[in-house]
Amino acid sequence: MDLASLIGMVVCAFMIIFGIVYSSNGINFGAMVNFIDVQSAIITFGGAFCAVLVCNSMPDFIAGLKSITLIFKPPKLNAPDIIKKIIELSNVARKEGLLSLEEAASDIDDAFLKKGILLIVDGTDPELVRGIMETELDNIDGRHKKKIKFWQDVASMGPAWGMIGTLIGLINMLQNMSDAAAIGPSMAVALITTLYGSMLANWICTPTSTKLAVFNDMEVQVKEIMIEGLLSIQAGENPRVIEEKLKSFLAPKDRGTSEDGGEAAG
Repeated sequence: MDLASLIGMVVCAFMIIFGIVYSSNGINFGAMVNFIDVQSAIITFGGAFCAVLVCNSMPDFIAGLKSITLIFKPPKLNAPDIIKKIIELSNVARKEGLLSLEEAASDIDDAFLKKGILLIVDGTDPELVRGIMETELDNIDGRHKKKIKFWQDVASMGPAWGMIGTLIGLINMLQNMSDAAAIGPSMAVALITTLYGSMLANWICTPTSTKLAVFNDMEVQVKEIMIEGLLSIQAGENPRVIEEKLKSFLAPKDRGTSEDGGEAAG
C-alpha cells in the first residue's frame, strides 16, 4: 500500500469538506447540500468520461478506469536489491559458468529477469538478448503510458465539461431574469459544474496520472538495470565492475557496498 497516495487523497477530501462547512459562525455541515447538484455532476463527470471513451476502445477505457487502483500499489522492485541479486548471479557465473545460472533462475520471481537469464543460458547472441529485452521493456512502457494518458485526458476534459455545464446554467438563468430571487441560486448551480470539473482534474486525475508516471519510471529504471547487468554477466565482466556500472543508475544516497561484489573482487 502506497501511503502517500492514500493520505494525499483523504487529506484533499478533508480540506475540501472543511472549506465548505467552515464559516465565521462555526462548522455547518448543512452547507454541503449547497454543493450537491445531480445535473451538474452528470454534465461534468458524465461528459468528461464519455468524451474520453470516444478517444479509446472499450477495453482500453475499462483498463484505464481500473488503473486508478495502481496508485496504491507501488512496484515491488527495489533497485539496490536487484543490483545485489545480479552481483550474486555474476559470482555464480564466474565460478561455475553461465549454464549454472539456469538453476539460479528457478529461485527468481521476476519474470523479466528470469527471461533474460534463460536467454543467456541458451547461448543467445548478446545483441539479440538486448534487442529482445529492450523490445519487451518498450512494450511494458507503452502499456503503462496508455493508462497515464487516460487520466491525463480525463484531467483535460474535466474543466472543459465543467465550463460547458456553467454555460448551460448561465443560459438557463438569463432566460429567466424576470424572477430576481432565482438569479442567485441559479448562478450558484451554474458555478458548481466548474467546481466539479476542477475537482475532477486536480484532486483525482492529475495526481493519478503523475503517480502512475512515477511508478512507471521506477519500473523502467529497474528493468534497465537488469538488462545491463545480464549483458555484463554474459560478457564475463568482473563482478566489481558490474556493481559499479549498475550503481551509476542510482542516486548517491542509494549506493551501498555490495559484500558479494567485494568478495568477488578479492
